Amino acid sequence: MKRRGSRERLLEATYSCVARYGIAKTTVEDVAREAKVSRATVYRIFPGGKDELVRETVRWEATRFFVELGRAVEGAPDFATTVVEAIVFARRALADHAVLQKILETEPGLLLPYLTVDDQRLRGLVAAFLEPHLQPERNRLADHVDVAGACDHVARLTMSFMAAAGSWDLNDQEEVRRLVETQLLSGVFARSSLP
Repeated sequence: MKRRGSRERLLEATYSCVARYGIAKTTVEDVAREAKVSRATVYRIFPGGKDELVRETVRWEATRFFVELGRAVEGAPDFATTVVEAIVFARRALADHAVLQKILETEPGLLLPYLTVDDQRLRGLVAAFLEPHLQPERNRLADHVDVAGACDHVARLTMSFMAAAGSWDLNDQEEVRRLVETQLLSGVFARSSLP
């Protein structure tokens, strides 16, 4: 069995165990049994034990999410539409994610540290996801705004609104479009290039 194959199986097993037992009750032994490997194999691949398993599973699931997100916004005609479609997709995907919703309902305090530790990484993933979508429109950027800075700005605001939407209905595509145009992209594009 290849090391990479074992790692993937352990991530899948951790995901299954967390879905079944929750974060608090999942043990390294549960993951080993689910993956059909020895406990020693788990520690060889994840020397940090359960904490590392859960942290890496959160990262693995985030990566899978971004692959699906890429498919969802494929073919969007412009950057603003990409951001709108991404927010609507993300909101729906997070609401429909059975494991995430179970953890948020039963163990939010246990999930938060994993997300907080990875906040910068997740923001980086969002910005990296946005960058190729903004590149074709880089000539429309406001003075003193570069693509990387604009993507970081939009990523930070998007994550903030996803965490606390306030009065915005992120399930309503037209309302999300108004949010994107008036809040998220404000200051990103030069005024002369706005519709």
